[in-house]
Amino acid sequence: MKHFFLFIFLLTLSLSGRSAQLTFRVDMSQQTVPATGVHVAGNFQAAAGFSADWNPATTVLTDPDNDRIYELTVTVPAGTYLYKFVNGNTWAGAELVSTDCGIADGGGNVNRQVVLGATGLRLPPVRFGGCLTQVTLSVNMRGQTVAAGGVHVIGNFQTMAGYGANWDPTTIALRDGNGDGIYEVQLGLPAPGLFQYKFVNGTTLAAAEQVPAACGVDDGAGSRSRVLDATSPINTVPTLCFGTCTACGPSPTSYATHWWNDAVFYEVFVRSFYDTNGDGKGDFAGLTAKLDYLNDGNPATTTDLGVTALWLMPMMESPSYHGYDVTNYKATEPDYGTMAEFETFMAAAHARGIKVIIDLVLNHSSSRHPWFTQSASSPTNSYRDWYRWSATSPGAGWYLRNGSYYYGYFWSEMPDLNWRNPQLKAAMWDASRFWLQKGVDGYRLDAVKYLVENGQTIENTPETLSLLEEFHDSVRAVNPNAFTIGEAWSNTAAVLPYVVDDRLDACFEFDLSSAIISAVNSGSATALRNQLMLVDNTYPKLQYGTFLTNHDQNRVLGLLSGNLARMKQAAALYLTMPGVPFLYYGEEVGMLGTGVDEDKRKPMQWTASTNAGFTTGAPWRALNPNYGQYNVASMQADPTSLLSHYKKLISLRTAQPTLRKGYLVPATTPSTSLLSFARVYEQEASVVVANLGSAAAGQPAVSLAVSSLTAGSYQVTELYSGQSAGQVTVDAQGGFSGWSPTLPALAGNQTWVLQLKSTSPTPTKAAASLVLALYPNPAGSQVRVELAQASPAKAQLKVYDLTGRLLHTIPFAGPSHTLDTRAWANGTYFLQVQSGKSSSVQRLVVAH
Repeated sequence: MKHFFLFIFLLTLSLSGRSAQLTFRVDMSQQTVPATGVHVAGNFQAAAGFSADWNPATTVLTDPDNDRIYELTVTVPAGTYLYKFVNGNTWAGAELVSTDCGIADGGGNVNRQVVLGATGLRLPPVRFGGCLTQVTLSVNMRGQTVAAGGVHVIGNFQTMAGYGANWDPTTIALRDGNGDGIYEVQLGLPAPGLFQYKFVNGTTLAAAEQVPAACGVDDGAGSRSRVLDATSPINTVPTLCFGTCTACGPSPTSYATHWWNDAVFYEVFVRSFYDTNGDGKGDFAGLTAKLDYLNDGNPATTTDLGVTALWLMPMMESPSYHGYDVTNYKATEPDYGTMAEFETFMAAAHARGIKVIIDLVLNHSSSRHPWFTQSASSPTNSYRDWYRWSATSPGAGWYLRNGSYYYGYFWSEMPDLNWRNPQLKAAMWDASRFWLQKGVDGYRLDAVKYLVENGQTIENTPETLSLLEEFHDSVRAVNPNAFTIGEAWSNTAAVLPYVVDDRLDACFEFDLSSAIISAVNSGSATALRNQLMLVDNTYPKLQYGTFLTNHDQNRVLGLLSGNLARMKQAAALYLTMPGVPFLYYGEEVGMLGTGVDEDKRKPMQWTASTNAGFTTGAPWRALNPNYGQYNVASMQADPTSLLSHYKKLISLRTAQPTLRKGYLVPATTPSTSLLSFARVYEQEASVVVANLGSAAAGQPAVSLAVSSLTAGSYQVTELYSGQSAGQVTVDAQGGFSGWSPTLPALAGNQTWVLQLKSTSPTPTKAAASLVLALYPNPAGSQVRVELAQASPAKAQLKVYDLTGRLLHTIPFAGPSHTLDTRAWANGTYFLQVQSGKSSSVQRLVVAH
């Protein structure tokens, strides 16, 4: 989970993208200021009208009253900005920011961060290189209906923190960054002290919580407020349930999951799936006709693939075969059928329990869209500003039309939409609501990182992130359960900002897909293990899309040199890993495709007959030559086929909560060709052991250092084969060492999925009475460890890393203890409190 340091407050969604004033202030009383002055540099500079971001010489602060507080006010769009102060005008004078109040960039540098809303912010002065008094407030809103305006905090500290007037319920918003129902904000105060505060479910004083007398003080206005003790440099207040005195922080093993975490998605190119009218192009009627292949809605049958959700590639009106240049955002592609036929398909899919998301192209339209033809017709046309125009060519990506130049990042026939235009934005939000009202269950967003440019910066801008927050609001207003997943084709760290702070629910994890294919080809697990742990430590738990390849990439069987054993191995890996899995149509029958995009999107291979059973006419694209052997009909009849393998894996995932919802813990085996990991959910686990090599690995010894499993004996079953694999004894740390399943040798490119079910009696009441809570979790600078029930007179706290290495042993007395985690590396830890025979283990994520 991403932590926001300094100031987090509401990015008012209906106003996102509007400009607001941001005032930087730095205390230079302990510094010698050179003649070149004091500057501030960051990724706000271009948006504020300066020549470029991260220039230490252009953005100067002044001290007009000679109080040694230097300041500067800029006007920038609402968004998230990184910055640091510079004593002088070169990077040699840049301040060294502590991780206590800054964001590490992964390269040894730490920057300050500010989230600017629509009402402006005047930052308190901070000592150069120093930190303000840090305060973390959080409230548990489970069981509450969160107001449309969000959750806020009010108090008598707001003015000194730069948020306008005290007790204003509109300026300081709390965010639920990982969807666990816990809303949090981190603030910086210029001085320590005792303050009063309360939480607000909405944006009016009438929506403020009623604080009970047991934990409230008279606020002088006829009601009670909570007390904020901010007398330490870093202050974390226990998470409280709204309107109560109860400390109820998040359980680190009960993170939030959603319907998409239970789903297996299937990506469909409608044009290539099944043709019912003989024109050589797939259609909605064909998709409807083949739904029973995908999922017949009857869990007792085994003839269907078993997927539970579909992603339809573009199906809106377009002049191109691919559909990514839309001419009407509220019409279906005529080649695919009418709106009525689309609605028939939707009803049939939903009747089978299949969810449907569709591609939504926000970055650009077709050059043939009426909006663009009108925009291009005249500089004074009312649609002119719906696109980006220039009297001269600024460079690459600009194209001449009627004497002026327009911008199209991907292609001259795909002009970029101008999201700074409010009329364009309103029209697009209207289109997004249109399809939700038709019943679609969400969207896949194409090219999401390019939506709003900022000067020469064309991707990952603060304006793009703010726009996605507004998109989130528009979608959720129609369907609170809609799923949004983006294509932000970047490295893992760069994708993270798109899936926090109410932007998108998930993005596709391209680095992980590459790592799976590379590991299966090389026979080495090391790089894949590292990437898997990086992904797990980066995103909100389980919230990312896993896949092998998609419509823009060479098909996976070709990347694996046609090796079906490796293909089965790759499928077993991503269908047992955490995340939301996506199959690309035809992947399950070994379709090939490489080179130009059309050849990666060839017709589906249904049978060995003419045109692979796809059409009675001439197919829009020539079929793969391997369809005689690699097709649905042939593989349906073969229990050892690739298709049967996919059916088995999908059914296992659907049946096992551990494989859908379980958190990830690394397991170890003695060979570099073996990848092992555990998925733990409640008191069950699935341990995956994959032999990436081509040679058999015997009965490898598996070790699990630590988990939240209760100590005791567990029956082990290999789920894929149904064979008993013996028993394993789980120790007090929730792990085991050097255990070998009683199974035949693990063959090359074979994967075991070992289910652990407890055979021990239910723990006694005394043993279960030790209830451990951690907050905040994830933690940044410190974590409070609290026993939620009667605390023992004497206990011991132990901290383990994921390898089971004991890092700290601390005597534990009384109801709580605070751990300083500033020196801990980012990652997952297990904390165990033990008193006599009673023990409790909980997961802690540290994210500075």
